[in-house]
Amino acid sequence: MARIKIDQLSTVYPNGVRAVDSLDLEIADGEFFALLGPSGCGKTTLLRTIAGLEQATEGTVSIGEQDVTSVEPGKRKVAMVFQDYALFPHMTVSENISYPLKVRRQPKTQQREVAERTANSLSLGGLLERRPGQLSGGQQQRVALARAVAIDADVLLLDEPLSNLDARLRLEARTFLKRLQKEIGVTTVFVTHDQAEALALADRIAVMESGRIRQLGSPREVFGRPADTFVANFIGSTPMNLLDGTIENGQLAVAGAKLPAPVNLPDETKVTVGVRPEYLTLEAEGQGITGTVSTIENLGVSSLVTLECPDGSLVGLTVREQHEPAIGSTVTAVPEQGRLLLYSKEDGTILG
Repeated sequence: MARIKIDQLSTVYPNGVRAVDSLDLEIADGEFFALLGPSGCGKTTLLRTIAGLEQATEGTVSIGEQDVTSVEPGKRKVAMVFQDYALFPHMTVSENISYPLKVRRQPKTQQREVAERTANSLSLGGLLERRPGQLSGGQQQRVALARAVAIDADVLLLDEPLSNLDARLRLEARTFLKRLQKEIGVTTVFVTHDQAEALALADRIAVMESGRIRQLGSPREVFGRPADTFVANFIGSTPMNLLDGTIENGQLAVAGAKLPAPVNLPDETKVTVGVRPEYLTLEAEGQGITGTVSTIENLGVSSLVTLECPDGSLVGLTVREQHEPAIGSTVTAVPEQGRLLLYSKEDGTILG
């Protein structure tokens, strides 16, 4: 079993910065788990603390049934793929893959056998005698993964391994990585600031900010029902609409419109109203937000339409290509049932 359990973990740097702050987390055996958040949120520090490359200031890290908080990195049965892949430029692909086995003083015949087997499984069989400088970015990434897989670790740690690839290669590598993880069944922790990667790859996601977890859940849960306005702002290729609203006579007054309130709150309660552009549709009539079309941004198969509302609010919604309204026209955006969310004005947490 390669379950990861983290109890009250803090990692504090000498300058006093708490990169990880009293964090509790449990990652299931065989799970593909993503740590997601902006730069400086503590996700890489948490990953490196699991690996043993950073020393925990407080709390414990367990892998399986073993407390590894004070165990050296080389004895934790974890493998790590770094953002820059960290390949040895003077070594061949075969030597790079088998290097961890060499460090463990495995017989040379076994080193070669494991390197060939792992390379073939990752479509690198014909590249074993090449050096990293003779490989594409995607091939280098696979060599780094092959080296990690070759040591048969209990846990695979990935520190933004796709960030150095171009857009097309990233999509291909993403699909490859998900398939590989399911095939080998290793517990995987993946650090990224790219929400699309986290949503596409992970079984569960932890959204981090300032060393703490703001939300933990499946990609569907995190995208469809953000726990607070920070997560709502961070998740989504098109930003969630976050609008000022007020409960008036049992209804929700927002962006110059009156809509059914999704949760019972006292009159005059000030709220932040959240609705994703993907969950708004243009309707000829119905209870919705009416505004004037100010801009249209082409996204490919869809367009992002921005409405300027009577109270000055800007509301974005996505529409299918060739269904865009005219600039300057007045249209009504109707929220899909159950997709309107209310957040507290005081702390930004979800109300319903």
